[in-house]
Amino acid sequence: MDLPPFLLDQWLAAYEFRTPPVRYNLASSTGPRWTLKALEGLDQTGWSLSEISIGYAPPDGSLDLRRAIADHHDVDPDWVVVTTGASEALSILFCLASKPGGSVSLPSPAFPAFAAMAGAWQLDVENYELRRDKLFRHASDLVLQSLRHDTVLAVVNTPHNPTGSVMARPDIEILAAALAERNVPLIVDEVYHPLYFGHAQRSAAGIENVIVISDMSKALSLAGLRLGWVIDADPERRKRIVDARSYFTISSSPIAEAVAAHALRNRSTLLSRLNAVASTNLVQLRAVIEEASDIVSWVAPDGSTTAYPWFNDGRDSRPFCEALAERGVLIVPGDCFGARDHMRIGFGAQDEGFKAAASILRDAIMSEI
Repeated sequence: MDLPPFLLDQWLAAYEFRTPPVRYNLASSTGPRWTLKALEGLDQTGWSLSEISIGYAPPDGSLDLRRAIADHHDVDPDWVVVTTGASEALSILFCLASKPGGSVSLPSPAFPAFAAMAGAWQLDVENYELRRDKLFRHASDLVLQSLRHDTVLAVVNTPHNPTGSVMARPDIEILAAALAERNVPLIVDEVYHPLYFGHAQRSAAGIENVIVISDMSKALSLAGLRLGWVIDADPERRKRIVDARSYFTISSSPIAEAVAAHALRNRSTLLSRLNAVASTNLVQLRAVIEEASDIVSWVAPDGSTTAYPWFNDGRDSRPFCEALAERGVLIVPGDCFGARDHMRIGFGAQDEGFKAAASILRDAIMSEI
């Protein structure tokens, strides 16, 4: 089948990997980067990669890694299946749920791969709209209204990419219970958990009728490991997930799994750094938006590393983003998320230079380039 153009990755690749790369990357949705040397120095236990056997890892992931993931989410390690990023986790779940005429309920806006992967597995997409005039609020009734008689899955992404909105855990519980009455599992994508700027909350893992997917890329800031996971209490469905994973990618790299397990055991350090960088940068971004409030508006994010402002006059943001990139600051045009007047601005990855980037962004908005 023909997949739609992946505008987001095309945009990022055009600037992130050019020579020289863009000076300030505010397009990234991840946290600050780590080197392997820095990870090795997180504790004094003598942890090393040098003795790792470079063979296959178990299809569900090593026990060491699954225990570390389970500890992060406060669940049983047996519930965890390791995947090649959250993208494989989602693809597996769509694959296993696919049936002729089946549909999946997805948020809009959303990470573009959601709809593309659903279509690849011949699932129809029904969107529920996260509206800016409603503060991009997640509500169980929005999801429930999007259901069809043939809905096989519903997806919630919280904290949300690109808006940064958060669905409270009690609301997830209400939604999951309502969906259970219709025999529809709820997938909760929580790759940004536990990065919250308001009230912290527990992972949705462990809520009845909820399947959690997450990864090492976003809140844990280790995108290059390409490791994610599914957390599912249903043993029969887990068996099918492991079988699918065996067909898709067989296993992860044991090297990547060892690094991930070590990082998760030291996650308090990784998460503290992310929280410090994102919180500091968010204050500076807020100042830019407030100063330019005649030109742009936003809903301040409650979690994640991304904000989703828009031009008040409804103009197409792509020319602005292109001109801004030539000034050395990369953000994402809203057409990558189906809303041309919006922009996605990342504030978690740039641990140095964000103040300078924010100044360039402010001047560009105020001069209306």
